[in-house]
Amino acid sequence: MKHENDILKWLNREVSDEELVHLKESENFTTLEKIAHYSSQIETPKVDVEKSLASLKLKTKSTSKKGKVVKLNFKKLYKYAAAVLVLLTTSYFFLFNNDANFNTQYAETKTFNLPDNSEVVLNANSEITYSKKDWENSRNLDLNGEAYFKVQKGKKFTVNTEIGEVTVLGTQFNVKERDNYFEVKTYEGLVSVAYKDTLVKLPKGTIFKVVNGVVDTNTTFNVNENSWLQKESNFKSTPLKIVLEEIKNQFGYTVKTDNVNATKLYTGGFSHTDVNVAMQSVTIPLQLSYKIEGKTITVYNYEQ
Repeated sequence: MKHENDILKWLNREVSDEELVHLKESENFTTLEKIAHYSSQIETPKVDVEKSLASLKLKTKSTSKKGKVVKLNFKKLYKYAAAVLVLLTTSYFFLFNNDANFNTQYAETKTFNLPDNSEVVLNANSEITYSKKDWENSRNLDLNGEAYFKVQKGKKFTVNTEIGEVTVLGTQFNVKERDNYFEVKTYEGLVSVAYKDTLVKLPKGTIFKVVNGVVDTNTTFNVNENSWLQKESNFKSTPLKIVLEEIKNQFGYTVKTDNVNATKLYTGGFSHTDVNVAMQSVTIPLQLSYKIEGKTITVYNYEQ
């Protein structure tokens, strides 16, 4: 709409005669007259200021006495607490957890390199743990199970087990630690084995073995014979219990004996490719028999 200033003056009754003539000539003057007429009919509500102020003070006083009651939403509280816990746990894992861990399941092997590029082949049902932070200053790891090591030359390299400790500078060797069984074989170089108060030096082709707390007197082995690295387990005067435990590790079967002398010594080996062939390789020389039901193997005497 044109002539905005003239319109405002007209509505406030401040327009001059000359300005009024020009405004009446405009095309929207009729509409302005209607607006002015209807707006004059609207009654502005009267407000009692003192009464309204007194009412406001009364409401404010009442609210301050009662206070505001806030209901706690425990479900949301638990969610927030859980989120904070996860955040703290994750932060701890990334900032403070410096341990590296490698493990295998039954019938599984794993090959990996350590930070110094030493190679480890981990046998079935075994675990290795070491500190990534301390590795550069101390090549030290914990072994539970069996592993073959190809150690790069450098600082002292130590393998800790629950039964004994193995120390080298750079060589190839195998360490096996199972229930009541500890064995170290040197394939290259010189290996130092600490067992209780005894320190033994093992050159290539020698073996140190402890069975049920007794040191075995057999001190040599054939470095060219197949081993678990070629998917074959070999034993020399080893209790049947230890041999059957290795069947369990390599095939994942539960192995039980029924009225069988588990301390009977076994010399020989079995392949990891077929469980029936493996069981025959163990039971026939010892004049035993076996049966397989599901994932359970039971070993018993012929006459049963």
